[in-house]
Amino acid sequence: MNRLRSTLTDPLVLATLSILVLLAAGEALSPGFARGDQIVRLLVVSAILGLVAAGQSLVVIGGREGIDLSVGASISLGAVLAGNVMAGQDGSIFLAVLVAGGATFLIGLINGLGVTMLRIPPLVMTLGMTGVVQGALIVISRGIPSGNAAPALMAFVNRPLVFGLPGILILWALVGVLMWVLLRRTRLGYAIYAIGSNERAAELTGLPVRAIRTLLYGLSGLFAGLTGVIVIGYTGNSFVSVGDQYVLPSVIAVVIGGISLAGGQGNYFGAMLGAIALTLLTSVLTTLQLEFWGRQLIFGAVLLMLMLLYGRAGRLRA
Repeated sequence: MNRLRSTLTDPLVLATLSILVLLAAGEALSPGFARGDQIVRLLVVSAILGLVAAGQSLVVIGGREGIDLSVGASISLGAVLAGNVMAGQDGSIFLAVLVAGGATFLIGLINGLGVTMLRIPPLVMTLGMTGVVQGALIVISRGIPSGNAAPALMAFVNRPLVFGLPGILILWALVGVLMWVLLRRTRLGYAIYAIGSNERAAELTGLPVRAIRTLLYGLSGLFAGLTGVIVIGYTGNSFVSVGDQYVLPSVIAVVIGGISLAGGQGNYFGAMLGAIALTLLTSVLTTLQLEFWGRQLIFGAVLLMLMLLYGRAGRLRA
């Protein structure tokens, strides 16, 4: 019984069960919901959320109440910069990725320096950075949609590439493998878990805690910027608030996947399952024709429930 109870309360098991239940509920509400092509479309949306959740996962695992609320603004900035650099030209895709990723990586590093050197709480630092970036976006775009995605990028995100799967899903799988290697097979990964579990002990062992934590915020910004490139490939154009919808879901996906908000525990595979489960939940709520405010209310309730269930309870560290 103890083993069964442990299995049923495992975050990965719960996330998987949630996916199955939501698929069944969606099929019951709207026949064809669980059809193959529909599932592929849902996975594409999940991949976009999953990419930004990769950076969020690193920050949260790194501990010290780590969280990055500026990912939405960074996604918007990445989308606007990429769209203006590409200007609908396939030959400019690589440059657009470099510009968007470089700019948001720098923003992430600034967040990290504020958290580590100035000792500003992560929530306050990243929320303040959100305001700065949003103000810059209004200046850059003058408050109107700007930039266009290259046809090749749109095809990569939306059209079948290999075995009937869009390229974005192949990219997401590759990111999943790279994240597993980083966290489970490298010294940096071991250091991230060590810092998240006990920062003081990590410092005593000689780990460069401030440098690593700053890098984690930089990587979070980088993933957000790359997500912005994918978003403009998905939608075709961008606007100043396109990334706002990913802030709360990126945190919820991380918690659904069993990554402790206290740090030092969890893995990205769980966050990937969380992204899929959350996307399915959104789709089911949309099928029910629930308004946006209602969906946000449910998202917040889900986050609070998960935190009570296994996100924080009994895992806070001194």
